Amino acid sequence: VTALPTGGGGVWHHFGASRELSQPVLSDITQKGYEKKRTKLLAPYIIQTPGKNSTITFSPGLTPTLLSLSHRSGGTRDDRYRSDIHTEAVQAALAKHKEEKMALPMPTKRRSTYVQSPVENHTPPDSSSGSEDETSVRRQSTVIAPPPAVNPNLQSPDSWINHSVQGSSTSSSASSTMSHGEAKPQPQIASPTAPTENNAPPPDVTAVAPRARGPRVDLPSNAVVRGMSRVQSRSSMMETADGVPVSSRVSTKIQQLLNTLKRPKRPPLSEFFTDDSEEIVEVPQPDPNTPKPEGRQTIPVKGEPLGVVSNWPPALQAALARWGATQGKSPALTALDITGKPLYTLTYGKLWSRSVKLAYTLLNKLGTKNEQILKPGDRVALVYPNSDPGMFWVAFYGCLLAEVIPVPIEVPLSRKDAGISQVGFLLGSCGVGLALTSEICLKGLPKTPAGEILQFKGWPRLKWVVTDSKYLTKPSKDWQPHIPTANTDPAYIEYKANKEGTVVGVAVSKVAMLTHCQALTQACNYCEGETLVNVLDFKKDMGLWHGVLTAVMNRIHTISVPYAVMKACPLSWVQRVHIHKARVALVKCRDLHWAMMAHRDQRDTSLASLRNLIVADGANPWSVSSCDAFLNVFQSHGLKPEVICPCATSPEAMTVAIRRPGVPGAPLPARAILSLGGLSHGVIRVNTEDKNSALTVQDVGHVMPGALMCVVKPDGPPQLCKTDEIGEIIVNSRAGGNMYYGLPGVTKNTFEVIPVNANGVPIGEIPFVRSGLLGFVGPGSLIFVVGKIEGLLMVSGRRHNADDLVATALAVEPVKTVYRGRIAVFSVTVFYDERVVIVAEQRPDASEEDSFQWMSRVLQAIDSIHQVGLYCLALVPANTLPKTPLGGIHISDTKQFFLDGNLHPCNILMCPHTCVTNLPKPRQKQPVGVGPASVMVGNLVAGKRIAQAAGRDLGMIEDQDLVRKHQYLTEALHWRAQTDPDHVLYVLLNAKGVTVGTATCVQLHKRAEKIAAALTEKGSINTGENVVLLYPPGIDLIAAFYGCLYAGCVPVTVRPPHPQNLAATLPTVRMIIDVSKAACILTTQNLTRILRSKEAALSVNIKTWPTIIDTDDLPRRRPPQIYKPPTAEMIAYLDFSVSTTGMLTGVKISHAAVSALCRSIKLQCELYSSRQIAICLDPYCGLGFVLWCLASVYSGHQSILIPPFELESCLSLWLSTLSQYRIRDTFCSYSVMELCTKGLGTQTDLLKARGVNLSCVRSCVVIAEERPRLALTHSFSKLFKDVGLSPRAVSTAFGSRVNLAICLQGTTGPDPCTVYVDMKSLRHDRVRLVERGAPQSLPLMESGKILPGVRVIIVNPETRGPLGDSHLGEIWVNSPHNASGYYTIYGEESLQADHFNTKLSFGDPQTLWARTGYLGFVKRTELLAASGDRHDALFVVGSLDETLELRGLRYHPIDIETSVSRAHRSIAESAVFTWTNLLVVVSELCGSEQDALDLVPLITNVVLEEHHLIVGVVVIVDPGVIPINSRGEKQRMHLRDSFLADQLDPIYVAYNM
Repeated sequence: VTALPTGGGGVWHHFGASRELSQPVLSDITQKGYEKKRTKLLAPYIIQTPGKNSTITFSPGLTPTLLSLSHRSGGTRDDRYRSDIHTEAVQAALAKHKEEKMALPMPTKRRSTYVQSPVENHTPPDSSSGSEDETSVRRQSTVIAPPPAVNPNLQSPDSWINHSVQGSSTSSSASSTMSHGEAKPQPQIASPTAPTENNAPPPDVTAVAPRARGPRVDLPSNAVVRGMSRVQSRSSMMETADGVPVSSRVSTKIQQLLNTLKRPKRPPLSEFFTDDSEEIVEVPQPDPNTPKPEGRQTIPVKGEPLGVVSNWPPALQAALARWGATQGKSPALTALDITGKPLYTLTYGKLWSRSVKLAYTLLNKLGTKNEQILKPGDRVALVYPNSDPGMFWVAFYGCLLAEVIPVPIEVPLSRKDAGISQVGFLLGSCGVGLALTSEICLKGLPKTPAGEILQFKGWPRLKWVVTDSKYLTKPSKDWQPHIPTANTDPAYIEYKANKEGTVVGVAVSKVAMLTHCQALTQACNYCEGETLVNVLDFKKDMGLWHGVLTAVMNRIHTISVPYAVMKACPLSWVQRVHIHKARVALVKCRDLHWAMMAHRDQRDTSLASLRNLIVADGANPWSVSSCDAFLNVFQSHGLKPEVICPCATSPEAMTVAIRRPGVPGAPLPARAILSLGGLSHGVIRVNTEDKNSALTVQDVGHVMPGALMCVVKPDGPPQLCKTDEIGEIIVNSRAGGNMYYGLPGVTKNTFEVIPVNANGVPIGEIPFVRSGLLGFVGPGSLIFVVGKIEGLLMVSGRRHNADDLVATALAVEPVKTVYRGRIAVFSVTVFYDERVVIVAEQRPDASEEDSFQWMSRVLQAIDSIHQVGLYCLALVPANTLPKTPLGGIHISDTKQFFLDGNLHPCNILMCPHTCVTNLPKPRQKQPVGVGPASVMVGNLVAGKRIAQAAGRDLGMIEDQDLVRKHQYLTEALHWRAQTDPDHVLYVLLNAKGVTVGTATCVQLHKRAEKIAAALTEKGSINTGENVVLLYPPGIDLIAAFYGCLYAGCVPVTVRPPHPQNLAATLPTVRMIIDVSKAACILTTQNLTRILRSKEAALSVNIKTWPTIIDTDDLPRRRPPQIYKPPTAEMIAYLDFSVSTTGMLTGVKISHAAVSALCRSIKLQCELYSSRQIAICLDPYCGLGFVLWCLASVYSGHQSILIPPFELESCLSLWLSTLSQYRIRDTFCSYSVMELCTKGLGTQTDLLKARGVNLSCVRSCVVIAEERPRLALTHSFSKLFKDVGLSPRAVSTAFGSRVNLAICLQGTTGPDPCTVYVDMKSLRHDRVRLVERGAPQSLPLMESGKILPGVRVIIVNPETRGPLGDSHLGEIWVNSPHNASGYYTIYGEESLQADHFNTKLSFGDPQTLWARTGYLGFVKRTELLAASGDRHDALFVVGSLDETLELRGLRYHPIDIETSVSRAHRSIAESAVFTWTNLLVVVSELCGSEQDALDLVPLITNVVLEEHHLIVGVVVIVDPGVIPINSRGEKQRMHLRDSFLADQLDPIYVAYNM
């Protein structure tokens, strides 16, 4: 099937063997055969593990992966997720294969596109991270540190040996300085790339049958074969009883309501609201080997009782009052300046007196004399920078003393801050109207030009109050703050951003605040007067609970180390511990990491005084290695192993568990090495065999004093987990949040959870709070946390933790590629499942090749370690992802940017083929056969009316004399020239709307005679020879046509070449001249010059033109006689046209057909001599030519001719002509309509002012050979309604090669009707009518009324049997004006007979039909036709030639293109085609080039969602690249050929894996 790559040329990528297997196409093989075939193909590439049986297992851990990683130290990376154990695992997984060059096809980029922007201008000063000083870091070669003594039963030592420091690092939560608020630079896309030379199209390895078009391509030895045949262990989707995925259920109440609303004669409404995913999605079968929990049901875990200490205060404010009065000199808080030196120290006395002043001011001094602005219980925002803890403390305690509720938030830096409007939501839901801030901070807030503070997006109106001491009023002697005993009223509100980015406020009651402080005091063993160093954010979470609240309760001296100091001097906190002999330090893993990186500068620091090093994010699975490595480095500086205390917290449950500070010599805490595979199924399995996919976690100690904890299932009812199951930790305690302020609905679900047992029975009365942490209770009641609910990605029923994926990605040697370890992982829902997306910032100096290499390695690492496919991997320029206040990545905003197409990646890799495993099975076509059951009775097929329709009879009544006398148009013209010589038949307008030519009957007759004479004399043409007419649209063309008929030749009209673009347009002209074997060319002087010019010689051979006759000034001669054909079956003219699939076809039109067609149009449109019509069409083929050249001569009406190219210089020409001449009927093309819609849509007022009025227009018909473009006709009608256009005027016509005019909306008869059909059924060749607005519905408009004398029938193209009403089939037509056949050079009679004289296989076997090649259906409507019968409407769906057969279904390109164009505002136009069974989407980008890569995921998403197809290649090109013919149809095959020949000069080509 495929040639295996030879030598070192090809690389087998581990995604699977070849694309041949990826989408079993024509020769669908069974799953078993597929497995066998795949195994055989891959056999040479599998590493056989010795000792095991030799069958090849595709256990996900064994997926062969490529590319070993060189081991390096140095470079920056994000330490949140640093784990040397993990790095080893990733290296091992990737090292299973030798270093190879790229295995994936690199996307191609245009060279000129991206200008490298010097990043120095943007990057805030950042010496802290050591990234500037990489050389010094690299010197420290990888040291293997001695393993600390550890309980040997817990793990094998080699699994955690640390490669000490893997280079310097900065945290993702610390990558830009916040204090500078400088303007963000406009991101420029970095790294110009060399387009990869890839001229040979990839081989067709998918279809076994040979391709119909083009030569077979042999597999070049260096071709890259991509495939997607990965076998995934799938587990069943979460479904409810009736098989609908949980998320798509409509609530039962609504469902009942809908059922009562059902209306008769329509599909039940429920069909539109429930998603019919059951029919669509391939539901993965549960894997029998999925690990299931086997333990017994867990029981709640109880913390030790909360001791009662006699002198504990009745309220937190009381503690402050006590220390303020009795220990006024005692230091409460020391703040540091930017260099890390103490700036000021606030004593307890000062803290008390200032807080009292603030409380007094807030309650009494804000308004005028007698109005009180703030009342106890009101909410107030606290806006203080991280560098000023003192002001914050005073504001916080001032609020507590005034009994108003503080809501601390981040300082808004600009209007564009990430998540800024969500903070507005928080302020709104808390009802905040007042903000406290410091004078300095107020000065720095963004202002309007008038000096007002900006109104931030989504924020309520705020009054700002400055709380610096000089503005506060000293209270009068008798005023004392009211300090009641702590009760359940809210004390403060802590903000929290959830997974979707919404910011909510967790309200903490006074009693919970106090109890929490007591519990922390007991658990951490705080003593009065201790010193504590706090590196955390003091506004919320641990920083607030320990460093502001518990500290005051215990009269602790807090040293606050601001974030900015940590950036400048990462060791500052260690130095503070040393200088102040601090007993407690409050840090995150990143602080441990930074200190470790910088520690060699300090030899003499001692950490011996620490009795408690609290690690706030110790619950993060990757904290283990940070703690270990820090201990390794600082044990020699006096750090005791037992002081490290990881803890687990969440805003709702507050502190969940914390490790108690140990006693020297006690056994070290526990470790668990868990299998990631088990975790993804929610079960705990100790990982023994495959070290690579293991996760090492440390315990976070025991439950808090006085608390009760359970572990429950994270989704569905809160059922208690089994002992070996991972679940959400829920806590019951007096010390926890008690609600989301102002949001009672969401509160209930989080703060009032009652766990149930396996039978669904509640286990008690007491409510628990959901912590949002996932974990389990280990031996000895130790708590382990393995992730957070908000970082959970549910893919195909398995759970993956975003942090774990980040860690794996970081372990893939990011040094050369990722900027400061900034990586975001999230999932998006596409096609009924979550899909994993990774976005990383790319280093400014990363080369394209490095980046691509890194991306392909990340794919492999994640695949082999986590067994999950990545959907999309994007790299964006450094510093462009939205940041959280502390510099981390704002995940929900990043996700929103991704979905909105605002991410502007500079590199992107999509792998839908690999990870979309729930596509439905390809459809098997049923064998075609006509059985006895098909034999029909009367007019019924399978109980339905036969789908056929007919126009009125072409009665011989109304103009009998004309018809009898003049069978031929030549006779008609002659007769008009005699009977009504001065009647004007044609008026030609120029761009100014001025008449530049007219033709009366006699003038036209005389000019035709002149040309006939010239033909016989100059051209010595014989009767019946073909003559090419090469004219711009105008009257010359008409005269030349009749001249040919007068001379007995057969005219062939050809569009003249475009003088500015001869290379593209002249070969077509040449081709038609050659194919039609023309004896002579009639043309103008100007065009004669062009045909013989040097420029023309470059693209065609100009020496071999047939005779060229210039008809501009011919002598006045008359031919000896006017030729009269012997029979009406003789050919009148040839009609040549290039179809959208690039086929040039010429059809023969007989004299009989010409008169029948003209007569039919005359009847349908009621045309007679006194009428005027306006035509704005190209007059070279089809119905356009008939209306321009033939109809007026037959019916005698006057035609106003508007050449469409004149509209380019004057857009309103056509519309103002209609208004000026009061035209009732006009004909145009889609391109003309589009020009007017796009160009004049906004100028209707201007047109009105010029007096344009279209109320006269009764019918405006679009002439086309395609499905009506509903969106365009609708917007045209809507836009020009303002200038009087009737909404009923616009309609469409339909013609084809075999019959130029099948439908045309006439003057009588019902308006065209619109129906909505289900797109899914359409793909199965069925028509299912649905309601407007139903999901997956497609509006179709009737293509005008069937012309008199025309009969159509809908036929199954395979069986050739008639179909029933509302069935999709090929439209066959029978009419006196059918074409007589193809004008073929080689005389392919079989083809001709097949298309032109075909009989039905059963039913009415006598009638001869012509096959139009279009799919459509007939539907009997409720409307009445002129005859009084019910009207049969014909709906055209699309051309059979154009349809794409994918996955056994039939797709119409226009439907996919419509979806694609909706995907992003920058997509101007798009076209799709298939290439070796890959779907290729070409999109024109009308925005800036930095949007180019945003389109790739959006296009892939929309096609997958709406059409259930995976896009293979996305090509982004400049506007105008997609070729469009004169009828406004896309030339998709030309585009395909240009793409394969590499002539598109694309901006970007993405190959989806």
